[in-house]
Amino acid sequence: MFIEVSNLKKSYTTGEIRTEVLKGVSMRLNKGEIGVILGPSGSGKSTLMNIIGGIDHGDSGKVIVEGVEITNLNADKLTDYRRGDIGFVFQFYNLVPNLTVGENIEVVSNISKSPLNIDEVLVAVGISDKKHRFPRELSGGEQQRVAIARAIVKNPKLLLCDEPTGALDYQTSRSILQLLEQVNKKYGTSILMITHNTAIAAMANRVFRLRSGEIVEDSINQMIIPAERIEW
Repeated sequence: MFIEVSNLKKSYTTGEIRTEVLKGVSMRLNKGEIGVILGPSGSGKSTLMNIIGGIDHGDSGKVIVEGVEITNLNADKLTDYRRGDIGFVFQFYNLVPNLTVGENIEVVSNISKSPLNIDEVLVAVGISDKKHRFPRELSGGEQQRVAIARAIVKNPKLLLCDEPTGALDYQTSRSILQLLEQVNKKYGTSILMITHNTAIAAMANRVFRLRSGEIVEDSINQMIIPAERIEW
């Protein structure tokens, strides 16, 4: 088992109001699989992903990634975990505007222990001709490809994608989903993606549906549909 989350709870307190965000979530994902977490805004999707990614921490419960219980790691070890094992892809790219495409990717490559070749990654994501362009010179889909390249160049064990198609049109969204599918197959990268788009679940090995901080559905896809055939 690659990811194992057991009875994970998380709440926030604002003034005298306590809000339970995660209410004992448990889930599993095997190595090399694509998992999709579905749920409306406020269901706890991003909080769950941030805890798995070592950005946030739960109040109780366990998160084990490839045999390491990250809920027990100190701040330095969590930094090492995020730096070495996790790649992040967000809805709004988060590229450095005054760096070229190549430089945006190189920044991450330089902090990795076993990075992939930058030019190889640029070819893999289909933007090798954009290496010397700046983010402002790219379309939204191209910027998301740069963000994915930046995430995978460090050769992470796990790619966490937070609404990676949320800011893109339909055709561009499908091309980004195809790219993620290719990354999964080419590099064997485990992928966990959160989205409110239920159609995307068809390309996943495993689907988790969150509602009000609880998993109400945990299913294995018996018939996976290639990303190029997904419609919504």
